[in-house]
Amino acid sequence: MTRATVRFVSGNSGAAAIPTIPAGPGRGCAVLAHRGASRAEPENTLVAFARAADMGADAVELDVRRSADGHLVVHHDPRLADGRVIVRTSRVEVPTEVPWIGPALDACLGMWVNVEIKNDPGEPDFDQTDEIAVMVADALRCRGEPARFLVSSFRRETIDRFRSVAPEIATAWLTPGIADDDMVATFGSLRDAGHCAVHPWFGLVTPRFVDGAHAHGLMVNVWTCDDPLKMSELRTFGVDGICTNVPDVAIATLSARA
Repeated sequence: MTRATVRFVSGNSGAAAIPTIPAGPGRGCAVLAHRGASRAEPENTLVAFARAADMGADAVELDVRRSADGHLVVHHDPRLADGRVIVRTSRVEVPTEVPWIGPALDACLGMWVNVEIKNDPGEPDFDQTDEIAVMVADALRCRGEPARFLVSSFRRETIDRFRSVAPEIATAWLTPGIADDDMVATFGSLRDAGHCAVHPWFGLVTPRFVDGAHAHGLMVNVWTCDDPLKMSELRTFGVDGICTNVPDVAIATLSARA
């Protein structure tokens, strides 16, 4: 399996290496730990991110939402386990096991990070202005490691807004799938907007999809596949990354067939 590339923060060979996202399509198949090692540990927690690193994942995928007082919470659902809506809950009221973006990124040491911005029109924290994209851009910029991040969202307007304010950070569009007749136009639109990847559901990915995206210079990172046989098939299609709840299984599967 091809691991993520790294760059050094100085010319000193002893300097700490910063993991970076792949430079483009066709550079191997990365393993992205979906919400961390979420089969082994509670999802989107510091321990899940650290466990993914221990397993050898190339990257972590995590979700961000905003709290009532403007902080970025790492949580998949718009509501906490007790039913409270995150966007109506202040930072001090959020349970301690739910991390904020800074500590979450710190816990992903040694891996690049796919930050998914949650902004669904059907959810209570929907932000029609897409200002959350600016909040995420500010949070990532201040860390001084833009090549470590790949930011994605299902809402095209959100990821376009992020791209407009932080063009130095790579972006991807999340989608369940794209109809065959729409592939060329969609891939061209993503490329022309400056995005570097498309993230489809693994079950609808075909060799034609991957070849079409690659022809437009787009990487294809699929979600969320836990089946070893399907992982092997996706690799033969040429996907650039597999997001999975079982990064240890993915690493073993892809390494055995390398």
